[in-house]
Amino acid sequence: MTDIQHCEIRPGRLVEWALHPETVEAAAALPEDARPPAYVQESHVRTARAVREDGLFVPTWTGTAFDLPGPVDLDALQRALRAWTQRHETLRSGFRWIGDEMRRFTLEADAVRLRREDTGDFPDAAVLTRHLESRFDAAADALVWPNFLYAAVLRPDGASLYLAFDHSNVDAYSIYRIPAEIHELYAADRAGTTVPEPPVSSYVDFCALERSNADRIDDTHAIVSRWREFVAQCEGRLPNFPVDLGLEPGGPLPEQRLMRDILVDDADAAGFEAYCRPYGGSLVGLLAATALLVHEIGGSPVYRTVVPFHTRAKSQWRDSVGWYVGGAPIEVPVARAPDFDSVLAMVRAELRKNRALSWMPLARVLQLLGDDFRPTSPDRYSIVSFVDTRGFPGSERWREMRAHGLIRVSYGDQVCAWISRFHDGLQFAARYPDTDIARKNMRRYAEGLREHIAAVAREGAGGPRLSRQRTKPLGTAWPAASA
Repeated sequence: MTDIQHCEIRPGRLVEWALHPETVEAAAALPEDARPPAYVQESHVRTARAVREDGLFVPTWTGTAFDLPGPVDLDALQRALRAWTQRHETLRSGFRWIGDEMRRFTLEADAVRLRREDTGDFPDAAVLTRHLESRFDAAADALVWPNFLYAAVLRPDGASLYLAFDHSNVDAYSIYRIPAEIHELYAADRAGTTVPEPPVSSYVDFCALERSNADRIDDTHAIVSRWREFVAQCEGRLPNFPVDLGLEPGGPLPEQRLMRDILVDDADAAGFEAYCRPYGGSLVGLLAATALLVHEIGGSPVYRTVVPFHTRAKSQWRDSVGWYVGGAPIEVPVARAPDFDSVLAMVRAELRKNRALSWMPLARVLQLLGDDFRPTSPDRYSIVSFVDTRGFPGSERWREMRAHGLIRVSYGDQVCAWISRFHDGLQFAARYPDTDIARKNMRRYAEGLREHIAAVAREGAGGPRLSRQRTKPLGTAWPAASA
């Protein structure tokens, strides 16, 4: 994961694809689609609207970047992009406001047409980067439809593709699948063949199913009761990242900054995973290490967080593009743990107890909590997310393809950290409030993660069990994480 400022955009000729104006015009006349938005979609759009009405534009797009070998056949690429857009129904589906209600409309696949626009040459990479960010901010906006844009930067030796979508349509699992799928469709078109894949299940269908199930619960349900207890422990909110971020209470939503770095190589990542496997694997280990670190940095005796999990419970949703994410609350009393293994056991117990809560949309639960939930920011909570990318199609070629997941870093008072397992190691990326104190503490956190992971990997291979306190001060053995 990175932002568009850090994915090493190179000069070239820019070409863009958006839905054809005639397709957009036809969509305006479509009847209502009875399938409702997912709770996470509705919450996302309503929050974006409320923030905009307060006078702040907060871009929320995410996307992917990757290369195609050249010279590139633009007609074949356009057909590949159209076929991919047709395959995923959520990209053909949008919302209208009827009073204060969001109502869905959906294009048929055959109605999809793309319009290609040759924007011209950009000899300056910095100018091109700013242009792309600005275009994606406008075109992949939560409050417009269509809310995605495709771009290619052409050079004699190939092209770099940049695909941006409002978050309401995609999650990390979606964007990690895109490079291989576009490569496959493009190669098949060039070869005059077709891609023999069955139809992909629709996220729009999933939204209707999930919402129907969620609407069956009320405020007396056990899931709602568990969340009520958790929110009460967080003083009526969801948890922030429990270290000092240098923010003034009640101040304006701050600008954010990106931090990204390689944590450890494949050998240490594998050693860490092996050590943590009896407790559930790398996710448990990373949460345990985080609990120790935020206790050390911020002094919090209990680490509370919402752990994101995908909700693709059935294999039919595996290849589908959509926002299939739920969250589970955990509470780790790290101050009572004598060693790392004890924290691992605590995290494992919490995840076993609470993971099932992630299947119920959090936005529905918060709605049912009523006045027991008192948010103070459009950023509802901080996260530490882990994804093992090695099972995604084509992931072994991502370095060759210069493939990246893209996030938009703009405004927010919470911390979002993404830790990704690649074939060559573990990568860390985070967006956080851009203050001197936050920068210092986030650097301490990233360096501490690196030290913990390496120490567990190496001592787990035959050395003694790790104590809760590390044997050297932060930052003495590793370079600072880049920001």
